[in-house]
Amino acid sequence: MLKTRVAVLRGGPSSEYDISLQSGKVVLDNLSEEHYSPQDIFIDRSGVWHKSGLPKDPHEALRDIDVVFNALHGKYGEDGKLQTILDQLSMPYTGSGALSSALGMNKVLAKKHFTQKGLKTPYYKLLGVEDAHKEKLIEIFRTFPHPSVVKPYDSGSSLGVSVVNSFADLQNALGKAFEYSNQILLEEYIDGKEGTLGIIENFRNKEYYPLLPIEIRRDKNSVFGFDTKYNEGGVRELSQGKFTKEELEQIEKAVIEAHKSIHARHYSRTDFIIHPRRGVYILEVNTLPGLTKESLLPKSLETIGVKISDFLHHLVGLALKRPQIS
Repeated sequence: MLKTRVAVLRGGPSSEYDISLQSGKVVLDNLSEEHYSPQDIFIDRSGVWHKSGLPKDPHEALRDIDVVFNALHGKYGEDGKLQTILDQLSMPYTGSGALSSALGMNKVLAKKHFTQKGLKTPYYKLLGVEDAHKEKLIEIFRTFPHPSVVKPYDSGSSLGVSVVNSFADLQNALGKAFEYSNQILLEEYIDGKEGTLGIIENFRNKEYYPLLPIEIRRDKNSVFGFDTKYNEGGVRELSQGKFTKEELEQIEKAVIEAHKSIHARHYSRTDFIIHPRRGVYILEVNTLPGLTKESLLPKSLETIGVKISDFLHHLVGLALKRPQIS
């Protein structure tokens, strides 16, 4: 049988480089040898593509390739730049297209799309480097509700995210966040059940199949940040969470709408908070969720009895417009 040649792209010029290497290894290790001939395409921190240890331009690297599995995270791989290159090469690939990827990565634009679809999202203010001066920052602190959350507006994996309770917290949080972006999102803190929910398209006879939500439990006024997300013991994650039937219905409806609002494709994972009185707030849509052993999407798949190899098989099928799981 002729095997499908899959280029697995991993690495990349992003602060999420190491996570991408791990996600890519999961893909390489779990693409069935019965159906696929996986090829490791490594993109270094400067953005240079490598195949078989040699630098290549994208056209050369993807010669004789049938489909790309995009295992990059963060800037370049998840913000539309890579997708634009692949579109120009007429190369099918897993995950969202260029525009959807750009929307998912840009938290401000994504929020605008959420609200256009009637979804709730936390109130926010966009800050630049010019706002970091003490006098300006004092005014911002006085006029913005607290506690609040500081996060880079175009980064993933919860990098540079902090909860702010005091002016000193705000100064420290901005310094941390500016390491990842030159624009920062100051966002109201929503107190409620925090969770994440994955969506898979054309899965088990549903156009948009919601996985079971994972409830994220952590200390009050802390965040589910990078260190806790990718290190064991950081927070407690409950695969089914303590959501009521009514809450589950609200969450699934909101997350599917969030996925559709930015025109995400194939799969995504959306972070949310459900307030006890005000309902579901959408935080962000991750268009290329992590696939490491500590990542949340694989844990959700395990809960519903889906092997990672079958999930990858399904995604490649979607990219080639021949989904394999019903």
